[in-house]
Amino acid sequence: MLTVDFSRFPLAAGDRVLDLGCGAGRHAFECYRRGAHVVALDRNTEEIREVATWFAAMKEAGEAPAGATATAMEGDALALPFPDDSFDVVIISEVMEHIPDDKGVLAEMVRVLRPGGRIAVTVPRYGPEKVCWALSDAYHEVEGGHIRIYRAGELVRRIREAGLRPYGSHHAHGLHSPYWWLKCAFGVDNDKALPVRAYHKLLVWDIMKKPLLTRVAERALDPLIGKSFVVYATKPRLPDTGPVDGPVDAASDGTAEGRA
Repeated sequence: MLTVDFSRFPLAAGDRVLDLGCGAGRHAFECYRRGAHVVALDRNTEEIREVATWFAAMKEAGEAPAGATATAMEGDALALPFPDDSFDVVIISEVMEHIPDDKGVLAEMVRVLRPGGRIAVTVPRYGPEKVCWALSDAYHEVEGGHIRIYRAGELVRRIREAGLRPYGSHHAHGLHSPYWWLKCAFGVDNDKALPVRAYHKLLVWDIMKKPLLTRVAERALDPLIGKSFVVYATKPRLPDTGPVDGPVDAASDGTAEGRA
């Protein structure tokens, strides 16, 4: 299940990609399939081992084009072990809401991204996330849990202040917000509650089969209750002269700040 929309975030074979805070590796795997040179980085040792295993299995199965490479490694998002301008593309998906120094993380991403490179940032959307926090303290008050909720305009401003130029945004996973509301209402660790089990089966069916019915429903729900907010930006080729005024698009900045 991808949060980044690669039709809006073009990736070319041979691009150097950093999937920062890769987790289980979903975006790293997609980039590898598209022929990129991928580095999947996370601080979680077990997840990095699992991602490395899947990279090896993909190579063995011929799922990645010839010439593509993939590496999984442990690392600190606030002290990336790469030289300046190392990557053409950086992806950070559902990570910044966990990190106290989010400005520091953005600064590190900008440092390792080459001028003209592209970045995709995804975070939980304000409205659906606020409902989860209201329903359950256990949802966010855990070690490594969510420490903030971003409004759309706030995230776009932080990205601009870091020296990047946002060019587009959207919401994703409209079908997933009700699932997390149910989880929070019945207990985040209670997977046996009937409504939670039933909705989970729906989501698995949707992910595996991609039926037209749920695809249409999600497209309709994304602008209203999409679980994630996604911003795409570029690093200027020339020194930036300051923040860029004006909205990114209808899904962010002024119009979205009040409703996202």
